[in-house]
Amino acid sequence: MTQPTVPTLDISSFAKDQDAFVAQLGAAYQEWGFAGIQNHGISTDLIRRAMAVMEAVFSLPEDTKKQYFKDNGGTRGYTPFGTEIAKNADHVDLKEFWHVGREISGTPPYPQLTPNVWPEEVPEFKPVMLELFTELDKLANTMLRAFALFIGEKADFFEDKANWGNSILRPLHYPPITDPSLPNVRAGAHEDINLITLLVGSEQEGLEVLSKKGEWVGISMIEGTIICNVGDMLQRLTNKVLPSTTHRVVNPKGEAGKTSRYSIPFFMHANPDMSLDCLPQCVTEENPKQFEPTTAHDYLMERLREIGLVK
Repeated sequence: MTQPTVPTLDISSFAKDQDAFVAQLGAAYQEWGFAGIQNHGISTDLIRRAMAVMEAVFSLPEDTKKQYFKDNGGTRGYTPFGTEIAKNADHVDLKEFWHVGREISGTPPYPQLTPNVWPEEVPEFKPVMLELFTELDKLANTMLRAFALFIGEKADFFEDKANWGNSILRPLHYPPITDPSLPNVRAGAHEDINLITLLVGSEQEGLEVLSKKGEWVGISMIEGTIICNVGDMLQRLTNKVLPSTTHRVVNPKGEAGKTSRYSIPFFMHANPDMSLDCLPQCVTEENPKQFEPTTAHDYLMERLREIGLVK
C-alpha cells in the first residue's frame, strides 16, 4: 500500500500558467493544508548560512542566551527551552527559539512592531537573518497572491492587509532527547496561528501532518524545498475552505533522535487591524459560517495566552 504524501508545487509555474498553478494549489491545500514549494528562488547558500549562525547562537552558554529573554510575550529575542506549550497539551514543547521581526526605521505603523533583539556574541546573526526574513516575506506574498485568486479575490487582495503584519522568523532548536522519561514529542500537536507559514531547514525526520483520515503522515524535507502551510487566520477568513492542519514534531527513531534538530519557520501575519470575518463567498448553504468576527491582533493575543507566551 502506497504511503500518502504531502504534495509539492512548482512556484515558478505561477508566472507561466497562473490558472493551472492556482488550481493545483487549491487541490493541494484543500486536501492537506500543506505543500512543499519548489523553485522558490531562495538560495541554498543563504539557507546554509542561516543554519550555521543559528547553531552558533544556540550553542552559547545558557546564562548568555537568557540575557536576551525579554518580558515581551516572546515577540522578540530568545525564548528558552520548556517555555511554550501546545494548546491543551500535557507537556511543554522541547525546544528553544529566537524571534526576529520586521526591522523598522522610524515610528512603526503599529505598536506591535517592536525592535528586534540581537545577540552581541554572534554579530553575523543579524544580517543573515534579516536577509532570510526579506526573502521569505517575498515568497509568502507570492503565495498569498495565489491563495487570493483561489478564493475568488484579486491577486493583490492581501497587499494592504499583510504589508505591516507582525511576521516572525523563528530560528528553532530541538535539543537531543536522551532522557527516556521525557515524551517522544518535541512539539505537541497544534495548528499555526497566522496566515501562512514557510518552513526552512531540517531534513531530519520528525515533522508529521494529520491527514483527513486521522493518520499521522511524515513530511520528508526534500533538499531545496520549503514547506508552506495554512494557518488559523487564513482558515477563519476562508471559513475552512483552506484548512489549517494539525501537525507536530516527534523524535525520530534510532540515532537521529539523539541529535539536535534545527529549522526556521517564518510565520506570515496579517496587519493587526485586519478583519478575520469569513469572506462572503466562502459561506454557503453547504458550508455555513463557522467563526465569529475578530481582528488579527485580538485573535493572536487569545492564542498566545493559550500557548503560554502571554500570561
